[in-house]
Amino acid sequence: MNYWNYWNNKMFKLLITILTILVLGGCASSPPKNTNDLCAIFAEKRGWYEQARKASKRWGTSIPVMMAFAHQESGFRANARPPRKKILWVLPGPRPASAFGFSQAIDSTWKAYKKSTGRRGADRNDFGDAMDFIGWYNDQSQTINKISKTDAYNLYLAYHEGHGGFRNRSFTRKQWLKNVAERVASRSDVYARQLQNCESSLNRGFLRRLLGER
Repeated sequence: MNYWNYWNNKMFKLLITILTILVLGGCASSPPKNTNDLCAIFAEKRGWYEQARKASKRWGTSIPVMMAFAHQESGFRANARPPRKKILWVLPGPRPASAFGFSQAIDSTWKAYKKSTGRRGADRNDFGDAMDFIGWYNDQSQTINKISKTDAYNLYLAYHEGHGGFRNRSFTRKQWLKNVAERVASRSDVYARQLQNCESSLNRGFLRRLLGER
């Protein structure tokens, strides 16, 4: 055996692996700098408004509601996951759930979404797909639990607890969760007021890009 060639091959494969990790890490979408201002978010993240607008028109949930959900679930981090549990207070253990991406959808619910919508190639770390998922889920919440699509508080409770959990009022004794739902609803209201100040210019920008103008 030529050990020199063997060693070179091993080092080459290691180098390729490291470069791949660096490239993929660099391509991951970083969260917006100012997540408290919806207009600032859309100004920084070109394309996000159009993707949110498309999901809103498709499913009937407003852009502020969907964006408030994404803020709460992931802080707009594309590769967000639940923190690992600790073993013996120090060692990293398993994650408590399979939630992933902008919407923090779990594996089984994401699979159901793709089957229901036919969007087989949808990815949880894709912002447009995440917005569509949130819109779809809220549409299901209206159909199954008769929650208005303007009721961000109860929509979020159903989003967190699942449709069956909401129907059984599993959130009743979870004051912490009700507090979170109140924050989501409040943020949705703030986002709605902010969007009123910039939506017309966002729509003009969308139209210019649609027509291919510079």
